[in-house]
Amino acid sequence: MTQVNIGTTGATSEHTQKRSHVAAIALMCAAVTVFAALDATAKYLVDVRAVPVTEVIWVRFVGHFLLTVAVLAPLSIKRMITTSKPVHQLVRSTLVAITTGFNFLSVKYLQLDQTITIFFLTPLLVAALAGPILGEWVGLRRLLAIMTGFFGVLIVTRPGFGGIHWAVIYSFGAMACYALYNIHTRYMAGHDSLQANMFYTPLAGVVFTAPLALAVWQWPQDWLTWALFAWLGLTGALGHGLLILAFKYAPAPVVAPFVYVGIITMPVLGYVIFDDIPTLWTLSGGAVVVASGLYLLYRERHRG
Repeated sequence: MTQVNIGTTGATSEHTQKRSHVAAIALMCAAVTVFAALDATAKYLVDVRAVPVTEVIWVRFVGHFLLTVAVLAPLSIKRMITTSKPVHQLVRSTLVAITTGFNFLSVKYLQLDQTITIFFLTPLLVAALAGPILGEWVGLRRLLAIMTGFFGVLIVTRPGFGGIHWAVIYSFGAMACYALYNIHTRYMAGHDSLQANMFYTPLAGVVFTAPLALAVWQWPQDWLTWALFAWLGLTGALGHGLLILAFKYAPAPVVAPFVYVGIITMPVLGYVIFDDIPTLWTLSGGAVVVASGLYLLYRERHRG
């Protein structure tokens, strides 16, 4: 009788874990889609509405912060502001601010399909940094997959051939900071509450970018710009909320590769809103990066 109970418990536990991972993957896919809408909105405000980049960045974080407080404060203020690792939260929040700044600068000059392809290096960099930061070292096969993914990005950027804008530097900076943010989010998911992680995410962006934004501030002259400002805050808060939940329910190597959903959402938004058509170089390099990331996912599932 005891053996049957143990077997049943084991099967139930495995089934629960699988459902948790499926939910985390769905949350990650939703987060990537929301972030694509955020980037497209930022590009539209900067390129079409001529709003200064620093103003867009600050509005995005202020809206994110106000919405988070409005939703979480009535539930539990103490749980929202309590953190066991304030320094880690500061670093994590600063990484979000730098990521957003670099990303919004890159979309000012580049097509959305180009920026997202470079962002596809995120799960590969997470795998590379997991060893020295989290003590999870990669094997030879995973290292080769990381190198293959980097080769795919070289196909897109074509250094030395004059085929890409210098602003890819911003995209690479955003990608590196975002990878570090993912690792910190995974780490803090085990130490602070979901409410605290959501509350501290936009704080550095609100504080650090305020002087830069106010120095060039332009009051919106129409309702559409105000509506897009509100949409920035909503998509920023919702995207990071979904991302934090995804890392809560599954390990980073399981959910990180699903950033590749962006290969569908970003080019579609770029074409619909800005008439941007992905180049053959972008599609080819993106396919290589996606293949390397999916192989990493396969290796994680196989080892598990």
